[in-house]
Amino acid sequence: MPDEKTAPEQVQINSINQYLDVMVKVVFQSGMSWKVVEAKMPGIREAMDGLNVAKVADYDERDIERLTGDERVIRNQRKLVAIRDNARRMQELDKEHGGFRNYLRAHGDFDSTLKAIRKDFKYMGPMGVFYFLYVVGEDVPDYHEFQAQYK
Repeated sequence: MPDEKTAPEQVQINSINQYLDVMVKVVFQSGMSWKVVEAKMPGIREAMDGLNVAKVADYDERDIERLTGDERVIRNQRKLVAIRDNARRMQELDKEHGGFRNYLRAHGDFDSTLKAIRKDFKYMGPMGVFYFLYVVGEDVPDYHEFQAQYK
């Protein structure tokens, strides 16, 4: 994740695609340097149809295979499959809750939201969920309180 001394930049969410964009960063960051992920994001967006949820959700095995050979992306097949599956789940939850933001706010508190996201999406650990929620403008606990409780 970004330097602990500086909070990451928050994003004004205008579409479900922006949620996927932030989630893709979290998925790829798992086990990798945040700087590598940030440097690759323009190429990832280009190679993956602008991270359009509907298009990514529609990827088949040929698309995943194509991406594993594309130097613009982080070529981890399991993470690429997870991103596709996360896009599919994001679409389902968006429809089920009348908007993805409604899904995020349907759980009541941070702990419940964290558990739901970890259950519904792949490669979303506690720190990743904290980062995701913070960047998309949802309520999160103080960073130091979070660290003390979840580390």
